Amino acid sequence: MKEQITYDIFDKVDIRVGTVVSVKKNEKARKPSLVIKVDFGEEIGVKQSSAQITHYYNEDNLKGKQVIGVCNFHEKNIAGVVSQVLILGSIDKEGRVILVHPSYESKNGLSIA
Repeated sequence: MKEQITYDIFDKVDIRVGTVVSVKKNEKARKPSLVIKVDFGEEIGVKQSSAQITHYYNEDNLKGKQVIGVCNFHEKNIAGVVSQVLILGSIDKEGRVILVHPSYESKNGLSIA
């Protein structure tokens, strides 16, 4: 288990629901990756991420899917792609990512508590 944190620290993390609006391969990445654009609603807008999630996901099964993302990280350049959001998922024992998503369709931009 990681170090315990206070609720005040957790409360600083802006976690929201969004819908994937576009997906393409990140051709410059050393490891197979996807460039994903997610609509997080009016307040946040569309954010981009580069994610190593190609074991289970591709352009066909990811576009239109709702995901959960951390929206208030600083931007990071990943293999030539400006990553603006961290899309959340669990990691299996082989290191493959399984995305976290709402069990019911949600409005884009809703906060996760």
